[in-house]
Amino acid sequence: MAIDQVDRTVVTQGPVTEVGQETVRTESRRTSRTAAEKSELTRRIVGLVFGLVELVIGARVVLLLLDARTTNGLVSGIMNLSGPFVAPFDGILRTNSLTASGSVLDVAGLLAMAGWGIVAMIVYWILAIFQRDPA
Repeated sequence: MAIDQVDRTVVTQGPVTEVGQETVRTESRRTSRTAAEKSELTRRIVGLVFGLVELVIGARVVLLLLDARTTNGLVSGIMNLSGPFVAPFDGILRTNSLTASGSVLDVAGLLAMAGWGIVAMIVYWILAIFQRDPA
């Protein structure tokens, strides 16, 4: 956590009077924190994790839609990585995918993206319950 602190002193001299020169001195201090609070940091980490899950599932849907070769190491890795996140949503609808000329629309993957998005919103709401308002 970094703290920025600004100290400022303003000295104003007025016109000379019979008594002497009038001087007004004003001091001010401003301190600001640049690090996020724990609740904000937790919210950001949760957003990152769910964002990565959505990204992997989205890559899976696009690769299947483009009829990518599953023998490729990168494509195979994305399919294996996204498999556990899509598996809970397999079989919810009557069909898990729609096929046309080699291209596959992964309906279960689209449903998984929506489902994990809803889970992320619920986690955000739970975190908001424990967040303190700034004083």
